[in-house]
Amino acid sequence: MAIRTRKPTGAVPWPLILLEGGEKAGKSWACAELSASEKVGQTYWLDLNEGAADEYGAIPGARYLVVEHDGTWGDIVGQVAEIRKEAARAADAGEPPVVLVIDSMTAEWDLLKDWAANRAKGSKSNRQRIQRDPNAEVQVSMNLWNDATARHRKLMTMLMTFPGIVIMTARGKEVASLDAAGRPVEGSKDYKVEGHKNLAFDASVWVRLSREHPPIVVGARSVHAGIKPGVDKPQPMPDFTLERLIFDALKCDPSAARARDMTEMKPGDESPDLDNLSDAAKRLLSEAEDAANVEGLRLVWTAISPLLKSGDITQAEAQVVNQRIQQLSQEMTAEPKGEAA
Repeated sequence: MAIRTRKPTGAVPWPLILLEGGEKAGKSWACAELSASEKVGQTYWLDLNEGAADEYGAIPGARYLVVEHDGTWGDIVGQVAEIRKEAARAADAGEPPVVLVIDSMTAEWDLLKDWAANRAKGSKSNRQRIQRDPNAEVQVSMNLWNDATARHRKLMTMLMTFPGIVIMTARGKEVASLDAAGRPVEGSKDYKVEGHKNLAFDASVWVRLSREHPPIVVGARSVHAGIKPGVDKPQPMPDFTLERLIFDALKCDPSAARARDMTEMKPGDESPDLDNLSDAAKRLLSEAEDAANVEGLRLVWTAISPLLKSGDITQAEAQVVNQRIQQLSQEMTAEPKGEAA
């Protein structure tokens, strides 16, 4: 396999900003204020269980549209996908960047946690537990948490590759510190952002708002305004506005900005043995996958023996290819299932 490379562009990507803080700290206000900027295009406001979108439309200059949804995951993600298409169109046309506000990601993760809990209630063990005690705790198994995380990851991938500006709000607060056994540590507190545990990791910029102190840039993935973990302290920004942060501090240039280049990971379900296949065996598998019918698979099968005799593939590789051809043949010849009533 040849090495495939390219030179880095050095362009500032579109920012994915996490704006978190305590109650009434000004998170939603800052989002509405950004929509008034002449440097941004249409702002779309996705209100998830916060209810601030309508009232903050009265802020002087605010010009955002409230995204309507029915509260279901499918409708929420579908709306984000449509806004993403519009953002791509605007970027391709050279228009000011589209802004997407999600208020809040705390509610997004709460929705997914409730989804996992609702599914857990239907398990055999939980039904038996509730039958014995209606007040019993519903235990959510790891596979259900994995499903919730997969849904969250799908949304985050859309936001991380959004061809415009995304602002995510979240609730943050101090909580009691816990020891290794999960017991509170007296007199000690930690700060917690309420949302999925990787929310701050995925954001390109992390800003904390408070009623007691000036806004703080906790972290930023930026050549121009980067903060070195363990070296630089979080930076106060007394004159904070999202417009100043995006266009002055981060130096985001709409004419040159690009969405993050993220190749979708494809885990597959192949056997570990396939990792070390020879080029000839990989070619046979590829030809089998591309075969349009059983006759095409038969042609691939007849090529196995000559390659085996020449030593281009091993007996084990021949067996792997043969098994895959049999699987594909069964799928091609299987009778189609009738549609569910």
